[in-house]
Amino acid sequence: RMVKAVQAGRHNRVKALQWLLTHSFSGRALAVKRVTENKGRNTPGVDKVTWKTPAAKANAIASLKRRDYSPLPLRRVFILKKNGKTRPLGIPVMKCRAIQALHLLALEPVAETTADLNSYGFRPERSTADAGGQCFISLAKKASAEWVLEADIHGCFDKISHDWMIANIPTDKVILKKWLKAGYVYQNELFPTDTGTPQGGIISPVAANMTLDGLEAMLAEKFPRARQRGLKMNMVRYADDFIITGHSKEWLEHEVRPAVAEFLTERGLVLSPEKTRITHIKDGFDFL
Repeated sequence: RMVKAVQAGRHNRVKALQWLLTHSFSGRALAVKRVTENKGRNTPGVDKVTWKTPAAKANAIASLKRRDYSPLPLRRVFILKKNGKTRPLGIPVMKCRAIQALHLLALEPVAETTADLNSYGFRPERSTADAGGQCFISLAKKASAEWVLEADIHGCFDKISHDWMIANIPTDKVILKKWLKAGYVYQNELFPTDTGTPQGGIISPVAANMTLDGLEAMLAEKFPRARQRGLKMNMVRYADDFIITGHSKEWLEHEVRPAVAEFLTERGLVLSPEKTRITHIKDGFDFL
């Protein structure tokens, strides 16, 4: 019903259905089930609480109410990346995780309906293999594009504009603002969060995806003859990494890259200068 309402442009209907879902017993029970049966179920937040017993889970279902909900700050931890650098994770408390899971139930149908066609990261029934397959379709023929813009967004999750998200992501704005402004605790010190969506939150990947959705449509609108004239423009995105194919290095450098940069600026994001490059397919490129 939500998908049909989104397709018909009935935004008030979408809001009403989201409200029904987030206030239903079944929705709350499913949200608690998700956060108590996933890999992070034994990882506590700042309050050191986990829900392991049936009684704790039953109490949790009853406690997931919008009224008087005030999120606790995230617990900041760092995990090591392959390149030796660290990635910051923000671990919410169990109640915040469950409320995020509940609102994700209501947001995901909307996100899936409005998503870019060739976006593959953090989406149901899609994988890195699908993204790789689409790269093959875009580049494997003799007449395919020979140049690839490899784009990398500098600190995507940490830099997204809160104002843009609150204005454009179709979920409960009051709850969303509370999550975004909750702050995080590191070494017993509280830090504010003025930008970004924390890596580690259940709803964060969908929120980040929705921030970047529309990029593919923008390129198609800005360069309508890109396919007709043999410019061979294709885009493949996996989360915040994406490639755009084109007929020449100059076209990608002087026309496509500035258009992408302008799109990202509205959302508080910038391309990483050292990781964004234009390569010839003979030289190969590192994606996924």
